[in-house]
Amino acid sequence: MTPLRSLFPTELRERLLALRHDLHRHPELSFQEKRSAARLHDELAALGPAELRRVAGTGVIARIKGTDPGAPVVALRGDIDALPIQEDTGLPFSSASPGVMHACGHDVHAAWTVGAAHLLSARPARGDVIILLQPAEETGRGAPAVLESGALDGVAAIFGAHVDRRFPVGQVVAQAGSLAAAADEFAIELVGSGAHGARPHEGSDPIVGAGVLILALQTIVARRLSPGTPAVVSIGTLKAGTAPNVTPDTASLTGTLRSLDPETRRLLHAELQRIAESTARAHGLEARVSLELGPPPVVNPAGPVEWARQAVRSLLGEQALVPLGYQNMGGEDFAYYLEKLSGCFLRVGAREEGGAFIPAHTPRFYAADESIFVGAAVLAETARVAAARLQKQSSTV
Repeated sequence: MTPLRSLFPTELRERLLALRHDLHRHPELSFQEKRSAARLHDELAALGPAELRRVAGTGVIARIKGTDPGAPVVALRGDIDALPIQEDTGLPFSSASPGVMHACGHDVHAAWTVGAAHLLSARPARGDVIILLQPAEETGRGAPAVLESGALDGVAAIFGAHVDRRFPVGQVVAQAGSLAAAADEFAIELVGSGAHGARPHEGSDPIVGAGVLILALQTIVARRLSPGTPAVVSIGTLKAGTAPNVTPDTASLTGTLRSLDPETRRLLHAELQRIAESTARAHGLEARVSLELGPPPVVNPAGPVEWARQAVRSLLGEQALVPLGYQNMGGEDFAYYLEKLSGCFLRVGAREEGGAFIPAHTPRFYAADESIFVGAAVLAETARVAAARLQKQSSTV
């Protein structure tokens, strides 16, 4: 239990819990979040914000007025999309949409962002606060769409957070440096020539080439990078053939590349191309390689991190601040905002007392309800601290 109950009267607690449960029960995939957006729009409309509109198709923007019209504007972002996974949590509010679930906690992120809007309406920041409920984080396309819309023009800093069941409710990670990785995707098609399975020598077998290629790609991290450099090369799909007695013309595989710095990212790209082409040649095949750049790494600057840490200390005490303790190679499109704006990204404990660690993006993942209130309070207070610090900085320039 966290010492925040006084910030959330019973009516507000019940409202936020009902919102989270409703969003969880009705998950929607990236850029399909029509019902979610309508529900979130209605929730924010009840606060009477200075501005309330849709953005990036299925996103929602609200503007909560501050006490000083001339003070810097801060934004708080919560993502709202779900994943194509069949839920197996047993929760009473489990997904009612077959094959779709909130397996990454975005239902909680949306609820705590609305909760932060309530807290900021009751006790405003110096400047206005933009409440951003963003679609399509899971595809990495939501944040670029929001930036392209101009919805964050004039914003001085942006803050966001992610649930994490590695930590119990009440703990928060607010630290400078890399917090998430660049997340690029690749596809490789190996083109050969088919043959009867009994006479494979009459063709060029792309399945054998694909098997060798999968192993060879693992040498990028094992042999081309320093052991102290974090990186991941993972194969996610492998498709080939239609019959057990036929070697096919083609085999295709897709995967992801994860890195934390530009030099490593470039090396992964170059080595992927080189190894795919050389392996294909060795087996009499042609390699067709395509690469799709995803979000860059999330790199938190020290200044905004300290603002967030001040907020956590004032609400929960110094003991609530904990180190991440592992190198997160997951991707997060909040990184696009940090390329343009000041701000930082947090991890918020979401494991109930006595609960076990459950990895995200799995059928059994869920975040504890109580994490809603930690996230809402920390983000709202971070906005207040940031606006005050930014105003002070601008007055001394």
